[in-house]
Amino acid sequence: MASSASITTALSRFSLIRFSLKLSPSFPHTTPFVLTKPKAPKYRFSLFSMASEPKESPANNPGLHATPDEATKSYFMQQTMFRIKDPKASLDFYSRVLGMSLLKRLDFPEMKFSLYFLGYEDPASAPTNPADRTVWTFGQKATIELTHNWGTESDPEFKGYHNGNSEPRGFGHIGVTVDDTYKACERFERLGVEFVKKPDDGKMKGIAFIKDPDGYWVVLREVMAPFLQVNRGDNLQSDIISGFPICPWFRYESRKWTCLAIFLRILFFTCLWCSCSFVFCKLVLGTWYLVRVTSVCSVQNWSF
Repeated sequence: MASSASITTALSRFSLIRFSLKLSPSFPHTTPFVLTKPKAPKYRFSLFSMASEPKESPANNPGLHATPDEATKSYFMQQTMFRIKDPKASLDFYSRVLGMSLLKRLDFPEMKFSLYFLGYEDPASAPTNPADRTVWTFGQKATIELTHNWGTESDPEFKGYHNGNSEPRGFGHIGVTVDDTYKACERFERLGVEFVKKPDDGKMKGIAFIKDPDGYWVVLREVMAPFLQVNRGDNLQSDIISGFPICPWFRYESRKWTCLAIFLRILFFTCLWCSCSFVFCKLVLGTWYLVRVTSVCSVQNWSF
């Protein structure tokens, strides 16, 4: 009886294995122990699944064609056009403030308007021949075209152009990549640039919006600070996604939280390692109990 009680106590402490009583027809006068393994809980991660298809895949974007038509193979994004009121103010902003260069100017006296093509290409590499320079300009990527209808700069009744960010909304902004958003904004403040949003305003940390002389928005961001933007009503909201790929479900709002992000990742994997170590220890302890119980049963000539 004493040995039977010790076995029962030992088995009750063995938490990894559940014991159930079943009658065996081959041993009518014995009560065998049947070892069953408890079912492991199922955990599902419905968000941030690392095995799911990327958001950019055609399956997640109805209407998207994965393979462009062969006829569009040589296409590229060449320009965005703004109508401007005063070329003097606009050229000063895009050249002095944003550092662009004037690649080409085209005048149309009969229709009384001029076109200014600006970009970040080196104009010294442009051909000297006017016709060749025009061809060269239209071969550059991501330029802006400023369209000036003559006379608007001095017309007192001219109220300006719609910038797309007031009702009815349409066009949003262009984007310029900078080395350091905060330093760039400090410089823009000294230059008297009008801000829509500074880097630490609102929920989108680390990026800024400024206005050009006609009220068009320019977003400033760094290459190492990608973000997911959500436009909700009058508020622009986003999450800054840190550049560490190991835990995509961790999201932080600003680059200055990078140290906190690293710490939380270390804490996460430390807890994960401790959990695995705890389970391993319980397995070792359970195996030790099982060996002990088996040895006692063999001494007492019992069977499972």
